[in-house]
Amino acid sequence: MRSWRWQFSRMMSLCLRWCRLCAKRGVRPSKPRRKLGELWSYWKLLLNSLYFNSLTNSDTYLDCVFEPIYWIVDNVTRWFGVVFVCLVIALTSSVVVVVYLCLLPVILNTYPLQWIIWHLTYGHWVLMMVLFHYYKATTTSPGHPPQVKSDTPSVTICKKCIVPKPARTHHCSICNTCILKMDHHCPWLNNCVGHFNHRYFFSFCLYMTMGCMYCSVSCKDMFIEAYNAVEVREINRRKNVNFLQSYYQTPPALFSFREKMVHNGVIFIWVLTSSVAVALGGLTLWHAILITRGETSVERHINKKEIRRLKEKGKVFRNPYHYGKINNWKVLFGVEETSHWLTRVLLPSSHVPHEDGLIWECPRALTRRDPMTI
Repeated sequence: MRSWRWQFSRMMSLCLRWCRLCAKRGVRPSKPRRKLGELWSYWKLLLNSLYFNSLTNSDTYLDCVFEPIYWIVDNVTRWFGVVFVCLVIALTSSVVVVVYLCLLPVILNTYPLQWIIWHLTYGHWVLMMVLFHYYKATTTSPGHPPQVKSDTPSVTICKKCIVPKPARTHHCSICNTCILKMDHHCPWLNNCVGHFNHRYFFSFCLYMTMGCMYCSVSCKDMFIEAYNAVEVREINRRKNVNFLQSYYQTPPALFSFREKMVHNGVIFIWVLTSSVAVALGGLTLWHAILITRGETSVERHINKKEIRRLKEKGKVFRNPYHYGKINNWKVLFGVEETSHWLTRVLLPSSHVPHEDGLIWECPRALTRRDPMTI
């Protein structure tokens, strides 16, 4: 499809040509209703002549009109992805620093031995899993269809890449390329979530939620103490102002500089981790539901329309990529043996998915004749 600038210039040139013809030949006097009908027919023909086939509809017109806006949004999102990645790194690093400087000394000096072992083991395990999966999610390519001619079966042709698109492949306007089993473009990763990094993305969300919930629950008592200390400090500060105005003397400090930093750090980490746990926990739950159904975020919207359309015809929609609730999780995590739940899910693993993302096998239940099988 040609650019919107060419289409706009073509439309304006045709308008000018029509005005010149009207000025030379003159318009025959006719009824107003007939004039409106002729104008409507001409403008409809004019708009249809800007495109090369008969498959154009109102969605194509809207895409052409809003193409400059799409271009601005895509480029802004692409550049803001770097900012979001830096923000994730900065916030995660700040939480780790506060934990090591403020919380870990309290745990080592006041907690029983069994709780010290629990916090050190669980905390460092979650931190290791978060760092590993975030690094892999940002640096692993989601997967792209072949750009050259091949024997890979495809379902359609991408209108922007002009290459065959295999099943479950969609075009990302931000990355400006087709993505295998595309879920969405994540600005927090500055990368698309696709076939080869979907597991890393979901594992990062899951372990980050677990880590934020762990910090929020562990710091609850410290947060209450720090919040009360800040309130006391604020009340004393107001009293000290009146004291200085009355006696012109400097009162003794109630809290040292280190204690103030600890109070502020505990409040910061509790507010941040609690907020992230709620927001990211909801996102993780939503993606867990999609994985259980054997869908991606893009396919969820497509399948909803298909369910509605086929329901009107009295047919039933069957998701061809739903292998069963447990099997869907095995496909995502690459679990082939029982031991893989430990080595590939609970521990860092860089194994690639079993499928190549180009060919997807349908479950046996869908190979039979059903009311509707897609």
